[in-house]
Amino acid sequence: MKFSTATAFASAVLLFALNGMVMGAYTASLPILTARFELRAMDVSWLLIVSGVFAIVSMQLGGRLADRFGAKRPALVSIVFEALGLATVALAPEYAYLLVAAAFLGFGNGGIDVTMNVVGVEVEKARPRPVMSFLHGCWALGNFCGSLALAGAALLLESYQAVRLMTAVVACCAVAMLFVTIRITPETPVREHVDADGIKSPIPRAAWLLGLMGIAFGIGEGTAWDWGGNHVREVAQVDGGLAAWAVPVMAVCMTAIRLTGDLLVVKMGRRTLVRCGAACAVAGYLVVSTLSSYPLLLVGWGLVGLGMGVIAPQVYALSGHLAGGRGLALVVTFGYAAWLAGPFLIGLEATYIGLQHAMFLPLVLLVGLLALTKILPLDEPNPSS
Repeated sequence: MKFSTATAFASAVLLFALNGMVMGAYTASLPILTARFELRAMDVSWLLIVSGVFAIVSMQLGGRLADRFGAKRPALVSIVFEALGLATVALAPEYAYLLVAAAFLGFGNGGIDVTMNVVGVEVEKARPRPVMSFLHGCWALGNFCGSLALAGAALLLESYQAVRLMTAVVACCAVAMLFVTIRITPETPVREHVDADGIKSPIPRAAWLLGLMGIAFGIGEGTAWDWGGNHVREVAQVDGGLAAWAVPVMAVCMTAIRLTGDLLVVKMGRRTLVRCGAACAVAGYLVVSTLSSYPLLLVGWGLVGLGMGVIAPQVYALSGHLAGGRGLALVVTFGYAAWLAGPFLIGLEATYIGLQHAMFLPLVLLVGLLALTKILPLDEPNPSS
C-alpha cells in the first residue's frame, strides 16, 4: 500500500510518543493518588491488575483488527480510551472511579501498543533504513516527559491538584494529537492469513519462539524498572537517595541506545544486534547478582539498560514482518505479561533467597534468549549505509 513515508514516519513517532506520555503521566500519579485516597497496597495492586487484564485483552483485539481492517482505526480508538482514562483520573472523586480509569487506560494502552508497532513495521518496510529502535526511543522520551510534567507540577501545586491538572492536560493533548493522527496515519495493508486452499493458517512457529524471547526480556526489563533501586539499597547498603540513581542510570542507557539502535541494525544486522544486546544484559545481571560495590552496581544496571534497550524493538519488528498484527499481538502480550509478573516473582524469590540472588532469574532467562537468537533471520549488515 502506497503512502507518504515522511508523514507516515511522523505519525508513528506521534503514536509512540503519545502512548509513552500518557502512561508516564499515569504511573507518576500513582503515589499521589495512593496518598490522596489513602489506598492500601492491595488497592494499588487491583489498579495494576485491572489495567493489565484490559491491556492484554485489547492487545489480542488490536492485533487481529489491524490485520483485518488495517492498524489506523484501532490505533485511533485506543487513543480515545487513553484520553478517557486520564480524564477519569482527573475527575475521580473516589476509588471506584480509579478502577474505571485503570480499565480505560489499560484497554487503550494495550491496543495502541500493538497497532503503533504495526504502523512502525509498515513504515520500516517503506524506508531504506530500519526505524523501530528510534520509535521505541520516542516512546521512552514521551514517558519521561509525561512523568516529568506531573512531577514538576507537584512541586508547584498541591499534589492532588497537580494530578488533576496534568492528567487533564495530557488527556487534552491526546485528543489534539488524535485529530493530527487521523490525517497522517497510513492505512496499513490487510493480512488475511489464509493458505492456498483458503484455510486460515496458524501463527508461524517462529512467532511463538519470539514470544518466548518476549517473556525473557519482559521479566528482565520489568525487574530493572521495579527492583533496581531497592536492589542497590539492600546490596550496597546505601540510603534511598543514592540507591534511586540505579533507575535513571538504567533508563538513560536504554533510551540512548534505542535512539541510536537503528544505525547499529544497519551496521551489524538484526540477529547480531539482538545477540549483543542479550550478552550485554547478561553481563549486567551477572554484575548485580554477584557484586556489592555501589559504583559497580550502577555500572551493572547501566549494562542492563543498554542490553535490554536493543532487544524489544527488534523482536517486535521481526514478529510484525513475519506474522502481521496477530504475531505482534502474541509477542507483545507475552512480553507485557512477563513485565507485569516479573517483579512479583522477584519479590517472591527475595523473600526466601534474598534480593541479590533473586537476580539470577532474569540472568538465566536472558541466557536462554541469547540461545534463541539462532532462530532470527540472518540479515546482512550494510556497511555502505
